[in-house]
Amino acid sequence: MMRSHNCGELSAGDLDREVRLAGWVGARRDHGGIVFINLRDRYGVTQVVFNPERLSRDDFEKSAALHSEDVIQVRGRVTRRPAGTENPRMSTGEIEVLAEGLVLLNRCAPIPFEIDEAAQVSETVRLGYRYLDLRRPVMQRNLILRHRAARTAREFLSEKGFVEVETPLLTRSTPEGARDFLVPSRLDPGKFYALPQSPQLSKQLLMVSGLDRYFQLARCLRDEDLRADRQPEHTQIDLEASFVEPEDIQDLVEEMVARIFQTVNGRPLERPFPRLTYQQAVDVYGSDKPDRRFGLEITDVTELAAAGGFEVFRKAVAAGSRIKGLALPGVDPSVTQLKGYEEKVRELGARGLVWIKAAGGNFQSPVAKFLGPEILAGLAGKFGLEKGVIFMVADADRKASLLLGAFRLMLASDFNLVPPDRFCFLWVVDFPLFEHDEESKRLTSVHHPFTAPRPEDLDYLESEPLRVRSQAYDLVLNGTEIGGGSIRIHQAELQRRIFKILNLEPAAWEREFGFLLAALERGAPPHGGLALGFDRLLTTFLGLPSIREVIAFPKTQKGACLMTGAPSEVSPEQLKDLDLRRIS
Repeated sequence: MMRSHNCGELSAGDLDREVRLAGWVGARRDHGGIVFINLRDRYGVTQVVFNPERLSRDDFEKSAALHSEDVIQVRGRVTRRPAGTENPRMSTGEIEVLAEGLVLLNRCAPIPFEIDEAAQVSETVRLGYRYLDLRRPVMQRNLILRHRAARTAREFLSEKGFVEVETPLLTRSTPEGARDFLVPSRLDPGKFYALPQSPQLSKQLLMVSGLDRYFQLARCLRDEDLRADRQPEHTQIDLEASFVEPEDIQDLVEEMVARIFQTVNGRPLERPFPRLTYQQAVDVYGSDKPDRRFGLEITDVTELAAAGGFEVFRKAVAAGSRIKGLALPGVDPSVTQLKGYEEKVRELGARGLVWIKAAGGNFQSPVAKFLGPEILAGLAGKFGLEKGVIFMVADADRKASLLLGAFRLMLASDFNLVPPDRFCFLWVVDFPLFEHDEESKRLTSVHHPFTAPRPEDLDYLESEPLRVRSQAYDLVLNGTEIGGGSIRIHQAELQRRIFKILNLEPAAWEREFGFLLAALERGAPPHGGLALGFDRLLTTFLGLPSIREVIAFPKTQKGACLMTGAPSEVSPEQLKDLDLRRIS
């Protein structure tokens, strides 16, 4: 055997045992003609001592010439470290290995950064030498925790009767929201496959097939603009089940997420997760993915604020606007800081921001004389504020909430209101089925066109489509949507009605989705499911700044792999095989 033990398992119980270790050279020290190195592998670090009295001359000379990240094999005997030199920060800190033989397995060329200093290296360099970056213990920990989380999900869903099925990576292009990655067909020139944005249609067809319960750790590919929590290729825990209602999926996912959290973080999650309707979330937090780790809830104060003498408020309400606000308790910001917030809120799209400083019944505000003492005291009582600041905007109902929702996050950041190491899960339910797209001037699906409407709202589909609620549900964690799902449409007639409302021509829906409609006409059961963003879930659980930290070989924000040079040009011969030509 090349190694009898790994570099993280030897202890005082192995004293005087002859062992063989292999790994990478870490820190190296030369103390009076005796060489010490930290030998590292995935499992840990062991100190190895090269004493010329115990080694051949050739092996000792090799040990003296070792460099950082050389790959070696060592044969030696376990001994206790001299008193006072133990290292309690290392699992092997009580012992060391006295080397009796050394094999240099591979020399390491100069490296752009030391492995233990990679955290201070730019991400560009780290991604360019990702194989070195992944040697860092913190990166290996992330990937190992990812493996454990994936195994936990697989075991949990298998216990619940779900069957793991792989769905195609080469499929047809269908309009699902984001831009498809296209793959030209060599065997059918001029035609293209699309890489799947999600397995949505495949898993619905599996339900039609009678499989009943499906899951997959699915690769999803979308040609869209990137950011810290988005990659062109990502992984979902994807699941679908037949004969279910929304609560069945939500309860199942809660249990699975709690088990994954226990695996990754070693502690339980409080359940059940709270549930808010979409309207409640927007009204109270100004977002359909609210961060509930802190307060600053939005309150409608239209009647009270407009009752004073502030003409701006009165005219706004007369024109149909609402006056909404939030209170920041216990602070005393300067007037300069508050004026800065006025400008920032205007940049968010507000027409203005009204602030009122309160302290023990005394009030300071540019509009204090217009509102009057009774209204000021009433507003403080409405917000339950003894000392602090009230902020208010006047605008259309939903817009006012969304403006304050964005401002709420700004205040939480500026005043450090977000408690560390807290995880607040939330289900948001009863989303609208449709929304009006200002650019296209038509209705679009809030989630996707296969989402089922609530049965009690079916009568409004054609007459008042914006009134129709969906059977969709999003799982939110700390202000980030980490999963979304719905009950699906399982009747072809209803699916055609939805397509028609979305202004899709019958020829278009038959061309794009004819296979789905044909399946729904052949005994499709009621079904629904959910997809969890696996990378995003782990990133949040581990408190990391980017999903790139839990992906082995991620892309940059421009979709490039700095290590391999992808995307790259291809040869003229390859283009000819695909009946394509380069446009210069």
